[in-house]
This record gives sequence, structure tokens and C-alpha cells, in this order.
Amino acid sequence: MIRISTAFRDKARTLGRAALLAGALAAGLAGCASTYDLTLMPRDSGKLTYGEARDLGNGQATISITVGDRIYTGTWVQVTPEQSTDYVGASAWGWRSWGSYGEVNHNFGDATAKALLQSKDGSGMRCDFYGLTGGSGTGKCADDKGMVYDVQIRKRTTK
Repeated sequence: MIRISTAFRDKARTLGRAALLAGALAAGLAGCASTYDLTLMPRDSGKLTYGEARDLGNGQATISITVGDRIYTGTWVQVTPEQSTDYVGASAWGWRSWGSYGEVNHNFGDATAKALLQSKDGSGMRCDFYGLTGGSGTGKCADDKGMVYDVQIRKRTTK
């Protein structure tokens, strides 16, 4: 029978846990950043144009949208989180004494984001995106000339 010292066994357990945690963290971070395909259609025609968003994993993404010979680039920032929690509390006088109550409201909804984009010639495009959870969403973009584009957002499944 081989005897292993307690200190050696504890050290091996600690190193094993650290390796497992590092592997899980690396796998989790790899899943944080995603790429999204954007499909845009102007409201005056059925001609589709395309773009791409690369999620930075921190509520922001870099965006590139091509319209004709113009390429608009910029970032989106998340302005409404996917989940929010509200706390409400109050006190009241009851029949016999003071009482208090509280309420917690959990909203599990869609994230929204705002994007400000610019082309090399200084033209701008502003976009509002909705429903960014679950790998898809929708939105609207408008350029400086007032052209409005409807947007579909899909998480890219292949690299």
C-alpha cells in the first residue's frame, strides 16, 4: 500500500481545482464574444444591404454596415440590460401596529442598444436595436438624409 502525505494530497486537489476553474473560465470567455449578421432594408425599396456586429462581451459591439459604396462603422452600447431588478418598500400603520412590506420586480426582457455610425466622408447613421437576447433581434437605422432602414439581427452560427 502506497501512502500519500496529507499535504501532497491537498496540494494536488488545489491544483486540480485551479486547472478545472481555469478551463471553465476560458470556455466561458470564448462564449462571451459573438458575431451578428445584420440585414437592412430601406423603406423606399426592397433592396437588401448587409452589415456585421462583433460583440465585445461588455455591453458594447463594433459595427460595420455597407450601403452602396459607403461603409458606416462605429459601436453600439447596451442601454437597457436583459434583466433588471426593482426594489420597492413602504411602511404603514395597521390595526395593531406599524408594518412594512417590500416587493421585488424581476424583469427578464429584451436588451436594447444604441449605435452611432459614421462613414469616411462624414455621413452618419443612427440605429436602435431591440431584442438582443437569444441570438436575434430587430431594429431601425436612419441615415443623415432621413432614409430609414428596418434591421434584422441574427447571431452568426459559423465563423
